[in-house]
Amino acid sequence: MKTSHLIELLVLGAIWGASFMLMKSTVPAFGVFALVEVRATLAALFLLPVVYFTRQWADLSGNWAKLLFVGAINTAIPFSLFAYTSVHLDAGLTSILNATAPMFGAVIAYFYLQDRIGVHGVIGTFLGFLGVVIISQDTQSASPVTLLPVLTALAATCCYGIAACFMKKHLSGVKPFAIAAGSQVFAALLLFPFALYAWPDVNPDAGTWGAALVLALVCTGVAYIMYFDLIAKVGASQAMTVGYLVPMFGILWGMVVLGEVLSNYAMIGGSLIIIGVMITTGILKRRRAKINL
Repeated sequence: MKTSHLIELLVLGAIWGASFMLMKSTVPAFGVFALVEVRATLAALFLLPVVYFTRQWADLSGNWAKLLFVGAINTAIPFSLFAYTSVHLDAGLTSILNATAPMFGAVIAYFYLQDRIGVHGVIGTFLGFLGVVIISQDTQSASPVTLLPVLTALAATCCYGIAACFMKKHLSGVKPFAIAAGSQVFAALLLFPFALYAWPDVNPDAGTWGAALVLALVCTGVAYIMYFDLIAKVGASQAMTVGYLVPMFGILWGMVVLGEVLSNYAMIGGSLIIIGVMITTGILKRRRAKINL
């Protein structure tokens, strides 16, 4: 990987890591559904011109039914669940739980796509969920962990795993920006009645709106473009390593901006989650093979 690609990967990790901090600071003012509606709508408006100018419109319109499902399971539902989680857990901890998505993806792919999971996958999944159990025992920190927001975060990452397997099976030939924009468009449509019903009585202040704009345009719109650009430049397996950077930056943003302090439970459990994900996805095996060469 070239230096420029590594820098782009780090910037993307920092952007996605910041999304948890931004959710935590904006959900109290907007509410869950209103914030996710704003995020999906603005991201869709940002990405649709990209679809048009890259001539991927036919892919979007021709696969609308499948993209409707992806919009629900990859955006509307998990974004809402994470928005709820962010109210109750520290941003850094939420970003750690987000890292369980590849483990769910591996388990779901085993049943849905008949992909092999192997011994390494079983060990990695066990370590990852052991990390979740350890985190859920944290009752001594400044923000004690309660079970429900942990479960909603895991439900969100499970949705990501389902969506990844569905896209691999049914949308593998569809161009990436069509999928990215389509998922945001349909998520916004699905969430509109919920957001309308739950729209806040008091309009959020300018600073909160600014944070929501950054969450929508930068952490969703720009991030998708950077991610697919990296896939084109270095391949999907290398681009996916950004998932290991997101928790690091999520913790960093939480500490620097929100003044969060990571507990011993979170550090131990988070380390087990990251190691488990690396074993499950095979990145440790690949790294060892390169060293042996």
